[in-house]
Amino acid sequence: MKILGMIPAFPACLLVLFLLPAFASRAQDANALITKVKEKLAIVTDYQAEGVMKTDVSFMKVPESKVTIYYKKPDKFKIKKQDGISIVPKGGGNINLAALFEGNNYTAVPAGKGTVNGAAVTIIKLLPLDEKSDVVVSTLYIDEKDALVKKAIITTRENGTYEMEMQYGKYTSRGLPDTITFLFATKDYKLPKGLAFDYDAGEQKPKANTANGSQKGKIQISYTSYSINKGLSNDLFK
Repeated sequence: MKILGMIPAFPACLLVLFLLPAFASRAQDANALITKVKEKLAIVTDYQAEGVMKTDVSFMKVPESKVTIYYKKPDKFKIKKQDGISIVPKGGGNINLAALFEGNNYTAVPAGKGTVNGAAVTIIKLLPLDEKSDVVVSTLYIDEKDALVKKAIITTRENGTYEMEMQYGKYTSRGLPDTITFLFATKDYKLPKGLAFDYDAGEQKPKANTANGSQKGKIQISYTSYSINKGLSNDLFK
């Protein structure tokens, strides 16, 4: 007797209905976690910070320098070097995590679990709803307990993909890192928006030394102190 042949196939529509609640629950969890991250970042409306900037890019002649960093919500950002030169990064909003969440103009999609420097994190992708957005997708690696973004991988239309890694300490409760490291491909001299600092364009183009024909550049800012929510003037960013 062919019993198996007598068992009807499970209807596809019922399978979808069976799985739908699980997907909905995961989406709700993702949105709830993003809300916690936003609430922590929203505590800071502006800051002035002191720190040290190190640059490791073969075609950029930028020595290690003491810097003062200014930020004002939602996307004003400026770095002033110890020699008095001011650097206003292009698209500075991409440097500040809070700017990724402005206006709720995105969809949060759960993307599983992972680790950053050995610590467990939850991975969530932010998909912009604006078709004209330069950012295609932001992949966030979040410490659920402290509602902190430990790592972000941002893919853009015009400037490729770059990573930000954050290490926290004294200012964890404000969502402000002690150290932030930017990693990006130096192929074709293209720096991501927010990292278009001064560089010597006259140098020889760096030779590729990786399997996919690209090199990695790194810019690291180590913060030594923050002065938070003092009411910075807009004139500082001109």
